[in-house]
Amino acid sequence: MQSARGDRLTLWRRARGFVFGGACLLAFGLLIWASDHITLQGERTIYTVRCEPDMWDDQRCIGRMVPGDRYAFRSSAARNEVIYWIRGSTQPSGKYSDCKIVDRDNWTCIVPVGQQPSIVFEMKKGRPTRLNDGRAMPFRSVPKWKWWLLRLGIGGFAEASG
Repeated sequence: MQSARGDRLTLWRRARGFVFGGACLLAFGLLIWASDHITLQGERTIYTVRCEPDMWDDQRCIGRMVPGDRYAFRSSAARNEVIYWIRGSTQPSGKYSDCKIVDRDNWTCIVPVGQQPSIVFEMKKGRPTRLNDGRAMPFRSVPKWKWWLLRLGIGGFAEASG
């Protein structure tokens, strides 16, 4: 009798260990996904936000922050180009053809006059650079995890990342 009880306890401890290990692995995977450091396509996405009504105090929304568009960028060092588009949009993608590319997180492009602009034409260390010279559209962004929480209707955020 004691042996059967001991076997069940051992089995329960093993199962508990597998569940705990699986939960830790899932949590780690979610953290990596939320940080946007690893993407399946090797792209970089900028998660923009809007303020309703459109009242900003620098990067602070005076009102209700809502998710904006997701701008995706795929760089190709072999072709010296960056393709950009708005995820989930029917708008056509655009392309910068005159680029210097190190990797997906470090690139800069020369934007010809008259070309449809995107929100950035340069990335450094995975972050868009901000030059207010009219070549890029203005925007405010947040980390991926915050954008998804806003999309799920979980509010309470007021600060954009820049």
